[in-house]
Amino acid sequence: MNDQQAVDLVFMQIALEQARQAALRGEVPVGAALAHGETLLAVAANRPIGANDPTAHAEILAIREAAEKIDNYRLVGTTLYVTLEPCIMCMGAILHARIQRLVFGALDPKTGAAQSRYTIGVDGLLNHRLEIIGGILEAECSQILKDFFKERRAGKGAGNGR
Repeated sequence: MNDQQAVDLVFMQIALEQARQAALRGEVPVGAALAHGETLLAVAANRPIGANDPTAHAEILAIREAAEKIDNYRLVGTTLYVTLEPCIMCMGAILHARIQRLVFGALDPKTGAAQSRYTIGVDGLLNHRLEIIGGILEAECSQILKDFFKERRAGKGAGNGR
């Protein structure tokens, strides 16, 4: 394992903790961490239900927090870590923020916009290219989602989707 892979694992663990926090609040368990090198700029968990805001995905909230922190909407040289492959909306925000790298855990075969359904950011169709690395802590990231939806189907969970 090289130094970058070790850093990626540390920040993905932080994102996983955020996903666990989202699940405890009845939100779809997706977490994000945004870093510049080894400096953590922001963490966030899904909050669309609690915030009554369809844009309150973990990725968007982390991007907002980091941009506010550095007083710039361009997040050049940063890496976004997220437990689930981002959707189209989140990929748009990632590209507009000029994030350099996206590292995610689980694939999202229904709405994934980085590798599963679409290849936004690497298809050469837009003005910003993104380095995308998927499958980091994939088993853990997938399991938290599986457990959450299993509980919901059993009538124990709250929430109405991501």
